[in-house]
Amino acid sequence: MPAQAIRLLIVDDHPAFRAGLVALLADGGEMQVVAECGDGQAAVELYRRHRPDVALMDLRLPGLSGVEAILAIRQEFPDARVIVLTTFDADEDIYRAIQSGAKSYLLKDMSKAALVGAIRAVHAGQEALPAGIAERLAERRRRQDLTSREIEVLQLLVRGRSNKEIASDLSIAEDTVKSHLKTLFAKLEVRDRTTAAIRAIRLGIVRLP
Repeated sequence: MPAQAIRLLIVDDHPAFRAGLVALLADGGEMQVVAECGDGQAAVELYRRHRPDVALMDLRLPGLSGVEAILAIRQEFPDARVIVLTTFDADEDIYRAIQSGAKSYLLKDMSKAALVGAIRAVHAGQEALPAGIAERLAERRRRQDLTSREIEVLQLLVRGRSNKEIASDLSIAEDTVKSHLKTLFAKLEVRDRTTAAIRAIRLGIVRLP
């Protein structure tokens, strides 16, 4: 093993995928997996214990999510270098990951060369975003953020709730719901409830119940 091997932490809740990744990255000796785990809280604790050069982090994890784990790690270690490695490619997932401080966002179907190249770049202090991901991120950054209340309204809309039901669920006036929907439609660049729901799901702003 080279003296300056890149030390890695791998976080993914699928043991078989972790094992495959460890074998893939250990081949050649340029990299060393110093720790691995399957949940977000353990990721924070292992990062603190091992101080890896680069962490590979899935988004969907038991307990703390990937984004929450990244935020917790970077709060304690501001210079932490994290690569998100996931199957999810919705605009909102990409945006949240990069906003949390991830330096790269890769999909699990990428090639070994692309993964190794991203690890090397992030280890060197660079951001490594594939062209398609960078385009999606730029598009998302052009769109206005939704407020927490607007997201609550949108979540209920996706569940098929009427304006009256949304107002009751949130203890607000029905006219207030209509006002939120008008703003939502403008931000999502849609004209009706159905299209708003479809776009919100496609972008990853809300999940299907």
